[in-house]
Amino acid sequence: MLDALSPMQDATAAALEVRDLDIAYRVRRRDRQVIRGLSFRIGQGETFGLVGESGCGKSTVALAVTRYLPENGRVRTGSIHIGGQDALAMQGEALRQFRTRSISMVYQDPGRALNPSIRIGAQLAEVFEVAGVPASERMDRVEAILGRVRIVDAGRVMGRYPHELSGGMLQRVVIAMALAVDPTLLILDEPTTALDATVEAEVLDLIETLRAEMGSSVLFIGHNLAVIRRMCARVGVLYAGTLVEEGPTREIFSHPRHPYTVGLLRCLPRPGLSKHQTRLDTIPGFLPTSLADVKGCVFAPRCGLAQDICHTTEPPLIPVAEGRVSRCHFHEQAPNLPRTTPPAPPTNRKKIPAFRPVIRADNISKTFGSAAAPVYALRDVSVEIWPGETLGLVGESGSGKTTLAKLLMGLTPPDEKGIIELNGQKLAHRATARQPAELEALQIVFQNPDAALNRSQTIRGIISRPMKKLGGYRGAALTERLSGLMSHIRLAERYLPMRPRQLSGGLKQRVAIARAFAGDPRIVVCDEPTSALDVSVQAAILNLLADLQAEQGVSYLFVSHDLRVVRYISDRIAVLYLGRLMEIGPAEAVFNGPHHPYTESLMAASAAEEASGQLRLKGEIPSAMRPPSGCVFHTRCPRKIGTICETTEPELVQREGDHGIRCHLDLDQMGRTVTVEA
Repeated sequence: MLDALSPMQDATAAALEVRDLDIAYRVRRRDRQVIRGLSFRIGQGETFGLVGESGCGKSTVALAVTRYLPENGRVRTGSIHIGGQDALAMQGEALRQFRTRSISMVYQDPGRALNPSIRIGAQLAEVFEVAGVPASERMDRVEAILGRVRIVDAGRVMGRYPHELSGGMLQRVVIAMALAVDPTLLILDEPTTALDATVEAEVLDLIETLRAEMGSSVLFIGHNLAVIRRMCARVGVLYAGTLVEEGPTREIFSHPRHPYTVGLLRCLPRPGLSKHQTRLDTIPGFLPTSLADVKGCVFAPRCGLAQDICHTTEPPLIPVAEGRVSRCHFHEQAPNLPRTTPPAPPTNRKKIPAFRPVIRADNISKTFGSAAAPVYALRDVSVEIWPGETLGLVGESGSGKTTLAKLLMGLTPPDEKGIIELNGQKLAHRATARQPAELEALQIVFQNPDAALNRSQTIRGIISRPMKKLGGYRGAALTERLSGLMSHIRLAERYLPMRPRQLSGGLKQRVAIARAFAGDPRIVVCDEPTSALDVSVQAAILNLLADLQAEQGVSYLFVSHDLRVVRYISDRIAVLYLGRLMEIGPAEAVFNGPHHPYTESLMAASAAEEASGQLRLKGEIPSAMRPPSGCVFHTRCPRKIGTICETTEPELVQREGDHGIRCHLDLDQMGRTVTVEA
């Protein structure tokens, strides 16, 4: 399949060369093919992206390259060469040395990649021990590599355990571990999925800098298309274990020539569009369960352009331009792929008289720890959410977003002076002291449905329980209510007898949403409900939330660090920093500006292309035990104006209409929006 490899460097120059790779897992005494005829090449010093939905085989490719396939997985045919070495032919000591010196991998969750019972320095020293570095030199080498990944005070960090470091610091440690032996190939498997925008930007900057300094080649696996666009010179689009498109990243993302690539890009919320203007397009159907049963084009069952030939004849990789290939019989028509979702939102938006907010928090604070060592998680925050409205809550990790959500839910009580009201009536601070109707009115959808759903219960039991407990449904009424809710969340009733482990991530999140809507909620807290999902599943969940809001008039508190998603789904935006409300107002006013410098910095960090280097935040959020004096943001502020920022805390002032900003700057000194590209 040489056509799949052009116009790359010749084989001698390739850091990684994969040819005609075929991988299968042995399941119930039968081979289940998961990778079919995969070929691609990564040149020396090049960054290559591999994108696709969960289940398409991206991580399987990484495991095959590192020779870490599980026991039931095997490479049936094909070859893998790294720096000219045949990776599949190695055994024993040769394989161990290959893994030690030629290849490294950075995993999605750095917390799980490190041993929680061993100090950071000792874990990094093990890498140098395996590499044969003398014991007398190891700790010096550890300190040097930590400094190389921009960790300040490396000596102090070496003495800490993983749980004592932030997510961004942990990811830097894992990158240091991967680069310690100067590998030929670095594999990054979703390295920034769990990070907020500012930490993600720092980690990506670090990876770019180190790659340039060390000359390593990178295989970057991800479903965040904005990150792939920024980091990778070339990209391969993987669908059901088959490479369907490959070429220069910018050209493919600007002018895709395969219907699957077109579908992925359409799933992304575009700048300036909201749920009131359009629904996100989605990719219908699901990945095939077995490649052995596929005839013709693997994407044909989900493709709006499919014709008879697509169901009978598999297309080859067709050259469509210099350096570009597409596996589609009708690649020229791919940009005209019909939408699967109506572009206009439903017109049956439920109207609710807005005499008062559905929920209001007045001057709530939360202090953890003791009087001798208080931790100020929230300080005098006031927010309100109106009927049928979505309030987006953004900020870095540690800013207080989840604490605020827990206070509203009654999972954590605020400090005594705070007041929380539901429909004008004061709420008890603890959920255990609230009335059943109040519990029914306030529901939550968590980030991780695997941890939120009872794995021993069927889907019917998970959804029916709150119907019985909160709504008092029984018998035929319960069956009717359950059937109607399943229809609302677009989930087939055949899933009711199943258990969570039998469902995909997107289906499990739909079940979590159904459980929240099982009663008659007036406000639903959505805590990062789409952060771990593919763009196609994310689009479907966002559409579902928007439709349920339009039909039932429910309000949302939507917590997220993805500003593209927040802008699409939210009517108003609240920005938290170190427990303080720095900005709040209508979504368009907050995003278009003038913004608080912190909001502006978040947007710069989220942009696919950095608009202004001076706007990028440096360092980590200060400790809530010792917050800075004056404006708490002054230690990192790119627009700091002088001593007043260090000594006097600014008030939250209504600057334009109901757009409040906590800053000493005048409006004409504040920045305007940074374009956040898809």
